[in-house]
Amino acid sequence: MTILVPLADIAADRVEDLLDRAFGPERHLRTAYRIRSGTEAIPELSFAALGQDGDLLGTIQCWPVVLHCDGGEQVPMVMVGPVAVEPALQRGGIGRLLMECVLEAASVRGVEGSDALMLIGDPEYYERFFGFTANHTGLWRLPGPYEQRRLLARGTAVPTCAGLVGPRLDQAA
Repeated sequence: MTILVPLADIAADRVEDLLDRAFGPERHLRTAYRIRSGTEAIPELSFAALGQDGDLLGTIQCWPVVLHCDGGEQVPMVMVGPVAVEPALQRGGIGRLLMECVLEAASVRGVEGSDALMLIGDPEYYERFFGFTANHTGLWRLPGPYEQRRLLARGTAVPTCAGLVGPRLDQAA
């Protein structure tokens, strides 16, 4: 049995240790870290999966970001991820459970930008199971290397303008 709790209920060092095991200690060099630099995860949209014995099985975090459109508009969005699952338990449904929890919370909690969710991930997986596509992200840029086809979004307010995705600093740490 897996129990979902707010990520804020879990000690930060436990989360960091899991992220290191899931993604490696070089994870801080990834473009996703640049996108959300200077912000804190959104508590209402960040969760942990625990086993019955309290072991940390997985986490998901969401971050306040903004698309700085080339025309001057700024569109608030929420960046989903990372989704981290204990390596020995990957492909066991924990990540999917965490994603479903975020999508449900985003639809009912009224968090600014939650009607425009974005992530960097496998398009075949995230489109098939969660409706994320690259249909509106083709003109977006990120502050570091990435594959354009892996830049995905979903929601009723996903912008289509050309622009740079970065941290939403009005939500800064």
